[in-house]
Amino acid sequence: MYQLDFNTPIHVFFSGIGGISMSGLARILKSRGFEVSGSDRAASAITAGLAADGIRVIIGQKKENITPDIDLVVFTAAIRPDNPEYIAVTELGIPHITRSVLLGQIMRGYKDPVAVSGTHGKTTTTSMISEILVRAGTDPTLSIGGILDSIGGNVRIGRSQYFAAEACEYTNSFLDMFPGIGIILDIDADHLDFFKDLADIRRSFRKFAELIPADGALILNTQIPDYSEICGGLKCDVILYGPTDEADYWPEDIRFDEYARPVYTLCRRNSDGTVLRQTITTGVPGEHNVYNSMAAVAAADRLGIPREDAAAALAAYTGTERRFQVLGTRNGFTVVDDYAHHPTEIEATLRTASVFPHRELYCVFQSHTYTRTKALMDDFAQALTLADHILLAPIYPARETDDLGISAHTLAEKIEKLGHPCLCFDNFDEIENFLLENCQSGDLVITMGAGNINEVGENLVSGQ
Repeated sequence: MYQLDFNTPIHVFFSGIGGISMSGLARILKSRGFEVSGSDRAASAITAGLAADGIRVIIGQKKENITPDIDLVVFTAAIRPDNPEYIAVTELGIPHITRSVLLGQIMRGYKDPVAVSGTHGKTTTTSMISEILVRAGTDPTLSIGGILDSIGGNVRIGRSQYFAAEACEYTNSFLDMFPGIGIILDIDADHLDFFKDLADIRRSFRKFAELIPADGALILNTQIPDYSEICGGLKCDVILYGPTDEADYWPEDIRFDEYARPVYTLCRRNSDGTVLRQTITTGVPGEHNVYNSMAAVAAADRLGIPREDAAAALAAYTGTERRFQVLGTRNGFTVVDDYAHHPTEIEATLRTASVFPHRELYCVFQSHTYTRTKALMDDFAQALTLADHILLAPIYPARETDDLGISAHTLAEKIEKLGHPCLCFDNFDEIENFLLENCQSGDLVITMGAGNINEVGENLVSGQ
C-alpha cells in the first residue's frame, strides 16, 4: 500500500473532492505544502469553497482530468472501477489510495488521535469533542462529517498533538484508522449493500476495537446488545457509558427545557470507587444527545481536559448543519432539517420533535438508497408513524442504479397498513405547495433524509 511521506509534499488529486470528508483531507494536505487538485460530478458550496482557498477543482469526471504530473490519487468510496478517472489512473500506473487510507495515515502522525465510530451519532459526537478541545485551548486538528459553525466548516487545522475524526464503518473504511482513543456509539443494521447482516457488522466493530493499542482506550456504549463481545479481552482500557451504574459514566435526573434540550447529572466512577457528579447542559435537543455527550466527556477525561471546560463547551454547542437544524419559519410554522436516514435515527429525531413546541408535526421523508429502504422497510414504516403527517419524496438513489422493484409508494403502502395516512409526491415543488396550503401557524415541519431533501426546507424559509 502506498505510504505518503508528509515531509515530502507531492501533487495529490482527489477524485470526489466535493465530499465532506474528502474536502477536509484536501485542505489538511494543502496546509502541509502539498499541491492539491481534484474533481467532482457537480458544483456545490464545498467545491466553491475549495476553489476560493486556491485548490483547483474540475467539475465533471473524465479521463482527461488525470494527467501525468499527478503523483497520487485519492478516491472516495463512491468511485467505482468503471469511473473514467479510475480507468485513467490504472492505465497511467499512478499510485492511488482510498479516502480512509489517507485519513488513517494522517491520524497516525498524532500523539492523541480520537476516532468516533458507530452507526448513528458520529458527526454530533465528533463535533462535541471538537468543541471541547477548542474551548480547552488545545489547538486540535479536526475532521468532521458536517459543518460546525464554531470552526467555520468541517475541518480545523491545528498544530498540537490532538486529532479527532469520524470513523465510518461503510466498506470497513474505519479499519484503516489508527485510533489512540476509539469510541463506539452504537451498532445497528445498516449499509446492507456491503455488510451481510448485523453479525457481520458487529465483527467489523470488534476489529475496529482491536486496532486500539494497549496504552489506548475504547469508549463503549452499554446499550449495545451483548457489548462484552465487542470489548472482551482487549489489551486497551475499556471505558463504559450507559443508562445505569453498571457503566463508568451514567446519567441521573434527566430533564428537558422547553426546546427539548437535556440537562442531567453526569455520574463518573473514580478508580477508588467513589462517584463524582456534575451537571451537564447540552445545547442540542433529544435524549440521545445525553449519551453522545457522555461519550464526549469520557474522551475529554481520557485526554486530561478540565471538566469545567468540557461542561462549558457542551452547553455552548448548538449542533452541526442537518442535525435537528432549525432553518426558520414560514407563515407561522417552523421548519427543521435533519439528516436521519435510518429507522433508529428517525425514531430518535421524531421523539425529539414530539417535545419540541408545535401544534401538528409534518415529517417530509426522503429515503436514502434502494438497498437500505428495502432491507429496513418495515422498520422505516413503524418509525415514521410517530409523526402526525407523513409526506414521502422519491427515494434518493445515491450510488445505486437498480431500484430493486421498489419506490416510495412501496413504503407508503407499508405505512398505511399500520393505520396511518401517508402521501407520496413526485417532486419537491409538489411537497412545498402542499405544505404551504396545509400547514398552520404553530405547526412543525421536519425534512428528513441523507439526500437533498433539505432543499425543501430551505426553499420554504427563503420564500422561493
